[in-house]
Amino acid sequence: MSSQEKIKKLIDLRTEAKLGGGQKRVDGQHAKGKMTARERIEALLDEGSFEEFDMFVTHRCTNFGMQKKKFMGDGVVTGHGTIDGRVVYVFSKDFTVLGGSLSETMAMKICKVMDMAMKVGAPIIGINDSGGARIQEGVTALAGYAEIFQRNIEASGVVPQISAIFGPCAGGDVYSPALTDFIMMTEQNSYMFVTGPKVVKTVTGEDITVEDLGGAHVHASKSGVSHFELENEEEGLLLIRKLLSYMPQNNLEEAPIVSTGDPIDRMDDVLNTIIPDNPNMPYDMKEVIHTLADDGEFLEVHRNYAKNILVGFVRMGGQSVGVVANQPSFLAGVLDCDASRKAARFVRFCDAFNIPLLTLVDVPGFLPGSGQEYAGIITHGAKLMFAYGEATVPKITVTLRKSYGGAHDVMSCKQLKSDLNYAWPSAEIAVMGAKGAIEVLEGRAMSKIEDPEERKKYAAEKENEYTEKFSNPYNAAAHGYIDDVIEPRNSRFRIIRGFQSLQTKKTSLPPKKHGNIPL
Repeated sequence: MSSQEKIKKLIDLRTEAKLGGGQKRVDGQHAKGKMTARERIEALLDEGSFEEFDMFVTHRCTNFGMQKKKFMGDGVVTGHGTIDGRVVYVFSKDFTVLGGSLSETMAMKICKVMDMAMKVGAPIIGINDSGGARIQEGVTALAGYAEIFQRNIEASGVVPQISAIFGPCAGGDVYSPALTDFIMMTEQNSYMFVTGPKVVKTVTGEDITVEDLGGAHVHASKSGVSHFELENEEEGLLLIRKLLSYMPQNNLEEAPIVSTGDPIDRMDDVLNTIIPDNPNMPYDMKEVIHTLADDGEFLEVHRNYAKNILVGFVRMGGQSVGVVANQPSFLAGVLDCDASRKAARFVRFCDAFNIPLLTLVDVPGFLPGSGQEYAGIITHGAKLMFAYGEATVPKITVTLRKSYGGAHDVMSCKQLKSDLNYAWPSAEIAVMGAKGAIEVLEGRAMSKIEDPEERKKYAAEKENEYTEKFSNPYNAAAHGYIDDVIEPRNSRFRIIRGFQSLQTKKTSLPPKKHGNIPL
């Protein structure tokens, strides 16, 4: 064979490999409104930057006539490229090849790019569209999953890991995304579950649809498994690019700083009037976040899950900042099991990747009741406290209104090593609200007052007295627990200056293998 013939053979093999499972299956993928594995990578990465590995790998299975069903690439496209000029490693499962099912060799391909990402300190992006383990391979497919899981675990907190679910993701396939930092799912086309509706029906008798069992909305709003719910794949690929712009390449780097034309000393008079005079009236904390952020941009994470707390990314003075904020317009911003878990995981992500934390506090306490107690509110609340206390990144806390009881401690108080704690004049920092406090402190005295009007008047006087003494920021400021009481409209300037002053912060935890977070 001549050199030219050899080159032609290479070109022909590449052309064949790029078709995956063949044109018919590619057409079927498009008919479902889905991109192919390579199309997804091309749309995600900077144009012309993708370098593919292992295009000619094929499986080694001979069971059930599998030797007659070989495709180059074996169901996953792997390699590296750039996003905004920064290197990322990517694997994209190919549903046109045996339903994207995982084989031993397919796992080897995925492990190779994960190992390389760890070597060079670059993010890992996994695009999932797969029917699970390749049944014909048995235990070697399961071993392949475990190899991937182990690498997910070792990469956790070292390089960012993002999972996009753009099709089925079932059985063992779900656990790799579950070990990564962020999961996104598309409406209609994607789902995640440990066992499908047919098995559920057989084992439990429950009759349920694919969508209700593990659809995008279910996992974005009920389980909290998915961080983002997307209309389509294009939105997801753009979101991955946006998300990575807030993150460093790895845990040894700082998050990128971008230039901004938004002045740090911008005054926002709207903040001076956003807190209602009635302490029981809600307001939208998102308005505060958008007002404080550079150019009003807030990339919210877990938007549809545990809406009583907000988490996400902003830039302040060009610097990436992770925001955790109570949301008074949903369940009065109370902390419950789901909100505590949601916030704790976000705090730990930001701490792992050197992203400073801004905490905006308006919390009336933990949600009471047997439902929460039985669900483990004590343990879940402790997760958030543990996360804040363990975090060594710069931490600034601003108390806008209520900060009551144990929830005050949990929301990045001074004693959990928050670096700067500010409060607005409207802040109420106390063990509990005035009404509840007086019922405890003056209950016996009030029970002796027979006249209802007199009892009401006495209670009102005592509530005012308690409010005057405790329901303000100055008592906490007198103890040094609040570093300064600030004018709301000046918050952006004070926060940015605070983070600038903390850029050289150095602190470390006692030597240990790892803590034992209350999981």
